[in-house]
Amino acid sequence: MPVDPQLAIDLLKELRALTADENGAQRVAWSPTWLNARAWFQQKLRSLPIEHHLDAAGNSWTALAGASPRTLILGSHLDSVPNGGWLDGALGVIAGFVVLGRIAKEFNGRPPVTVRLVDWADEEGARFGRSLFGSSAFAGTHSIDQDRGRTDANGIRLEDALAACGVSIDSIGDAQRERDHAAAYLELHIEQGPVLEKLGLPLGVVLGTKGVERHAITFHGQEAHSGSTPMAARHDALAAAAKLALAIRPIAMQYSDAVCTMGSLKTFPGIVTAVVGRCEATLDQRDLEAGILANMYSEAQRKSRQFAEEEGCTVEWSRIWNIAPEPFHPELINLCDEAVRETVGQSHRLPSGPLHDAAEVSRSGIPTVMMFVQSLNGISHNKIEDTREDYLRLAITAFDRLASKTIEWMASHP
Repeated sequence: MPVDPQLAIDLLKELRALTADENGAQRVAWSPTWLNARAWFQQKLRSLPIEHHLDAAGNSWTALAGASPRTLILGSHLDSVPNGGWLDGALGVIAGFVVLGRIAKEFNGRPPVTVRLVDWADEEGARFGRSLFGSSAFAGTHSIDQDRGRTDANGIRLEDALAACGVSIDSIGDAQRERDHAAAYLELHIEQGPVLEKLGLPLGVVLGTKGVERHAITFHGQEAHSGSTPMAARHDALAAAAKLALAIRPIAMQYSDAVCTMGSLKTFPGIVTAVVGRCEATLDQRDLEAGILANMYSEAQRKSRQFAEEEGCTVEWSRIWNIAPEPFHPELINLCDEAVRETVGQSHRLPSGPLHDAAEVSRSGIPTVMMFVQSLNGISHNKIEDTREDYLRLAITAFDRLASKTIEWMASHP
């Protein structure tokens, strides 16, 4: 029985009309618009023979009971960044819905395994800066003590925003109960990057999510008058930071999929008539291989010390945050590759630079894989985010094939 990709596209357009304005999607988690999107989705689910509930972290679960309690989970997130795109996250939830509907019809409401669809709460972290909120609670990697005091731009505490949506921050760890009987997790997502478009391919197989090393780097020099201080006598903190900003490029380009970004830089005293005495920068490094990530970190540190010495400065590093790479399940990667090839004739395997809920699920020990569909111009988190509709249809068809293959795989891996 074939899945209905056009139904998914129509529903995505309906959701866009309901929850977007002229600036883009506005489904920020814990907001009225997000709650409206979830209520809209619940109405669509009423046609299926399912059970629904919210877990302790606010994740929304829809279950189609099967002959076996062993569970295939399909998932993604309905929340968006402010002024976001119409497909980021929502594509995976809506695709999961139409695949769930196809499975229910094919097996007369009783598939061989239980199939669950999850809409993760606050994947984006757009309002409070805590990404992967619901999936980390599910995985047991949540951080209640660190998150309790988080506030949004209006001073509202995360704890209070959760309570307004019926979630107690002290109980979010109870979401780990949802892992019972989970045997596999699948997620369809837009790529959010330019790789597939450059290759001329509609679909890709995700090898895993890259690890991240994120640091604050401060160069200390000497403030001095810009007119009276000779060039050779300067201790210019900005010059040292600028050299590092250029050096991280060849550091990353030694490796096929690595990236390094200095995305923030502040100078002090920050006036036109003074040599910079202090320069604060941030460095974000990512790769799927832990060894490569460690090498890039070490090399960037070495270069920073070199440039500091050259400019008569000192340098100090402080870790902001890090997360280990998370490779996906090799057998599910192969199944995803098969589904893509059967649908479009050619596949490409690539890591994900952005973080995803799927990484938290995988980190909890559940076999996991993601499928990507091409993003036009590699743009996401923007109202112009888009994907060709024929590619969306192919993606939903391939994702449905992957679900069927995974159900068969679960039967052979009791």
